[in-house]
Amino acid sequence: MEIDKMKSIIEATLFAAGRTVTKSELMLTLEISEEDIEKIVENMQEEYSKSDRGIEIIKIEEGYQLCTKKELHEYIYPILDKRAKPNLSNAALETLAIIAYNPRITRAEIESIRGVSADASVYKLLEYGLVEEAGKTDLPGRPMSYKTTNEFLKLFGYSSLNDLPELPRYKLDENKQIVIDELIEENEKEND
Repeated sequence: MEIDKMKSIIEATLFAAGRTVTKSELMLTLEISEEDIEKIVENMQEEYSKSDRGIEIIKIEEGYQLCTKKELHEYIYPILDKRAKPNLSNAALETLAIIAYNPRITRAEIESIRGVSADASVYKLLEYGLVEEAGKTDLPGRPMSYKTTNEFLKLFGYSSLNDLPELPRYKLDENKQIVIDELIEENEKEND
Protein backbone atom coordinates (compact mmCIF):
# COMPACT_ATOMS: atom_id res chain seq x y z
CA MET A 1 0.00 0.00 0.00
CA GLU A 2 1.36 3.42 -0.85
CA ILE A 3 2.22 5.94 1.87
CA ASP A 4 -0.43 8.51 0.85
CA LYS A 5 -3.15 5.86 1.12
CA MET A 6 -1.91 4.88 4.61
CA LYS A 7 -1.94 8.56 5.66
CA SER A 8 -5.53 8.88 4.41
CA ILE A 9 -6.57 5.78 6.36
CA ILE A 10 -4.89 7.03 9.55
CA GLU A 11 -6.46 10.48 9.17
CA ALA A 12 -9.92 9.01 8.53
CA THR A 13 -9.59 6.60 11.45
CA LEU A 14 -8.53 9.33 13.90
CA PHE A 15 -11.28 11.65 12.66
CA ALA A 16 -14.04 9.04 12.83
CA ALA A 17 -12.96 7.67 16.22
CA GLY A 18 -13.07 11.03 17.99
CA ARG A 19 -10.93 9.50 20.72
CA THR A 20 -7.38 8.33 21.26
CA VAL A 21 -6.61 5.48 18.85
CA THR A 22 -3.83 3.18 20.01
CA LYS A 23 -0.83 2.27 17.90
CA SER A 24 -1.89 -1.38 18.04
CA GLU A 25 -5.30 -0.52 16.56
CA LEU A 26 -3.60 1.31 13.69
CA MET A 27 -1.15 -1.57 13.24
CA LEU A 28 -4.04 -4.03 12.92
CA THR A 29 -5.88 -1.80 10.44
CA LEU A 30 -2.88 -1.14 8.18
CA GLU A 31 -1.00 -4.38 8.86
CA ILE A 32 2.31 -2.57 9.33
CA SER A 33 4.85 -2.36 12.18
CA GLU A 34 4.80 0.01 15.13
CA GLU A 35 7.91 1.78 13.78
CA ASP A 36 6.16 2.41 10.45
CA ILE A 37 3.08 3.80 12.23
CA GLU A 38 5.29 6.14 14.27
CA LYS A 39 7.16 7.34 11.16
CA ILE A 40 3.97 7.97 9.19
CA VAL A 41 2.28 9.82 12.05
CA GLU A 42 5.40 11.92 12.71
CA ASN A 43 5.44 12.82 9.01
CA MET A 44 1.74 13.77 9.19
CA GLN A 45 2.38 15.87 12.30
CA GLU A 46 5.10 17.78 10.43
CA GLU A 47 2.80 18.34 7.45
CA TYR A 48 0.02 19.65 9.70
CA SER A 49 2.37 21.99 11.56
CA LYS A 50 3.85 23.50 8.38
CA SER A 51 0.60 24.23 6.59
CA ASP A 52 -2.23 26.56 7.54
CA ARG A 53 -4.35 23.65 8.70
CA GLY A 54 -6.72 23.82 11.64
CA ILE A 55 -5.97 20.33 12.90
CA GLU A 56 -3.09 18.45 14.44
CA ILE A 57 -2.34 14.93 15.63
CA ILE A 58 -1.38 14.70 19.28
CA LYS A 59 0.26 11.75 21.01
CA ILE A 60 -1.35 10.53 24.20
CA GLU A 61 0.34 7.64 26.00
CA GLU A 62 0.53 4.83 23.39
CA GLY A 63 -1.94 6.35 20.92
CA TYR A 64 -2.86 9.33 18.78
CA GLN A 65 -5.81 11.68 18.49
CA LEU A 66 -6.84 14.15 15.82
CA CYS A 67 -7.80 17.50 17.32
CA THR A 68 -7.96 21.18 16.53
CA LYS A 69 -4.87 23.30 17.00
CA LYS A 70 -4.60 24.90 20.41
CA GLU A 71 -4.24 28.40 19.00
CA LEU A 72 -7.69 28.13 17.38
CA HIS A 73 -9.48 27.22 20.61
CA GLU A 74 -10.86 30.73 21.18
CA TYR A 75 -12.71 30.60 17.84
CA ILE A 76 -14.11 27.09 18.21
CA TYR A 77 -15.09 27.02 21.87
CA PRO A 78 -17.96 29.56 21.74
CA ILE A 79 -19.59 27.76 18.83
CA LEU A 80 -19.27 24.10 19.77
CA ASP A 81 -18.98 23.86 23.52
CA LYS A 82 -21.96 25.18 25.41
CA ARG A 83 -21.06 23.21 28.56
CA ALA A 84 -19.89 25.03 31.64
CA LYS A 85 -16.11 25.12 31.82
CA PRO A 86 -14.65 22.89 34.49
CA ASN A 87 -14.09 25.15 37.44
CA LEU A 88 -11.41 23.67 39.65
CA SER A 89 -10.70 25.19 43.03
CA ASN A 90 -7.15 25.53 44.32
CA ALA A 91 -7.82 22.52 46.56
CA ALA A 92 -8.88 20.43 43.54
CA LEU A 93 -5.83 21.57 41.55
CA GLU A 94 -3.54 20.68 44.47
CA THR A 95 -5.17 17.26 44.72
CA LEU A 96 -4.87 16.77 40.96
CA ALA A 97 -1.17 17.63 41.07
CA ILE A 98 -0.60 15.19 43.94
CA ILE A 99 -2.33 12.40 42.01
CA ALA A 100 -0.44 13.24 38.78
CA TYR A 101 2.94 13.03 40.51
CA ASN A 102 1.94 9.99 42.61
CA PRO A 103 -0.08 7.55 40.48
CA ARG A 104 -1.92 4.90 42.48
CA ILE A 105 -2.14 7.10 45.57
CA THR A 106 -4.86 6.61 48.18
CA ARG A 107 -7.16 9.27 49.58
CA ALA A 108 -5.47 8.94 53.01
CA GLU A 109 -2.06 9.58 51.42
CA ILE A 110 -3.43 12.64 49.62
CA GLU A 111 -4.84 13.93 52.90
CA SER A 112 -1.53 13.38 54.71
CA ILE A 113 0.25 15.47 52.05
CA ARG A 114 -2.38 18.25 51.98
CA GLY A 115 -3.18 18.16 55.70
CA VAL A 116 -6.94 18.41 55.10
CA SER A 117 -9.76 16.21 53.83
CA ALA A 118 -9.59 15.43 50.11
CA ASP A 119 -13.07 13.91 49.69
CA ALA A 120 -14.69 16.84 47.87
CA SER A 121 -11.69 17.40 45.60
CA VAL A 122 -11.41 13.73 44.63
CA TYR A 123 -15.16 13.54 43.87
CA LYS A 124 -14.95 16.69 41.72
CA LEU A 125 -11.94 15.32 39.79
CA LEU A 126 -13.74 12.00 39.26
CA GLU A 127 -16.82 13.89 38.05
CA TYR A 128 -14.77 15.83 35.48
CA GLY A 129 -13.02 12.65 34.36
CA LEU A 130 -9.56 13.96 35.22
CA VAL A 131 -8.81 11.09 37.62
CA GLU A 132 -10.05 7.54 37.87
CA GLU A 133 -9.90 4.66 40.28
CA ALA A 134 -6.71 2.65 39.85
CA GLY A 135 -7.72 -0.35 41.93
CA LYS A 136 -7.51 -1.43 45.53
CA THR A 137 -4.14 -1.34 47.29
CA ASP A 138 -2.57 -4.00 49.49
CA LEU A 139 -2.72 -1.71 52.52
CA PRO A 140 -4.89 -2.51 55.55
CA GLY A 141 -8.55 -2.01 54.70
CA ARG A 142 -7.67 -2.24 50.97
CA PRO A 143 -8.28 1.46 50.21
CA MET A 144 -8.94 2.60 46.63
CA SER A 145 -6.08 4.26 44.77
CA TYR A 146 -6.37 6.96 42.09
CA LYS A 147 -4.54 7.94 38.92
CA THR A 148 -4.96 10.59 36.23
CA THR A 149 -6.78 9.88 32.96
CA ASN A 150 -6.05 10.58 29.32
CA GLU A 151 -8.53 13.47 29.66
CA PHE A 152 -6.08 15.04 32.15
CA LEU A 153 -3.23 14.62 29.66
CA LYS A 154 -5.29 16.20 26.87
CA LEU A 155 -6.51 19.09 29.02
CA PHE A 156 -3.00 20.01 30.16
CA GLY A 157 -1.28 19.24 26.84
CA TYR A 158 0.91 16.32 27.92
CA SER A 159 1.66 13.14 25.97
CA SER A 160 2.34 11.18 29.16
CA LEU A 161 3.02 11.74 32.85
CA ASN A 162 6.74 11.71 32.02
CA ASP A 163 6.22 15.17 30.46
CA LEU A 164 5.23 16.72 33.80
CA PRO A 165 7.67 19.40 34.95
CA GLU A 166 10.24 18.30 37.49
CA LEU A 167 9.29 19.20 41.06
CA PRO A 168 11.57 21.73 42.74
CA ARG A 169 13.77 20.51 45.55
CA TYR A 170 13.48 22.34 48.82
CA LYS A 171 15.11 22.50 52.21
CA LEU A 172 13.51 22.80 55.62
CA ASP A 173 14.92 24.90 58.45
CA GLU A 174 14.84 23.96 62.14
CA ASN A 175 11.17 25.08 62.34
CA LYS A 176 10.27 22.77 59.42
CA GLN A 177 9.67 25.77 57.14
CA ILE A 178 10.82 25.84 53.51
CA VAL A 179 13.99 27.91 53.11
CA ILE A 180 13.34 30.03 50.02
CA ASP A 181 16.47 32.22 50.11
CA GLU A 182 18.81 29.24 49.85
CA LEU A 183 16.74 27.79 47.00
CA ILE A 184 16.99 31.05 45.06
CA GLU A 185 20.75 31.23 45.63
CA GLU A 186 21.22 27.61 44.51
CA ASN A 187 19.09 28.21 41.42
CA GLU A 188 21.12 31.31 40.49
CA LYS A 189 24.39 29.34 40.90
CA GLU A 190 23.08 26.56 38.66
CA ASN A 191 22.05 29.07 35.98
CA ASP A 192 25.43 30.83 35.97
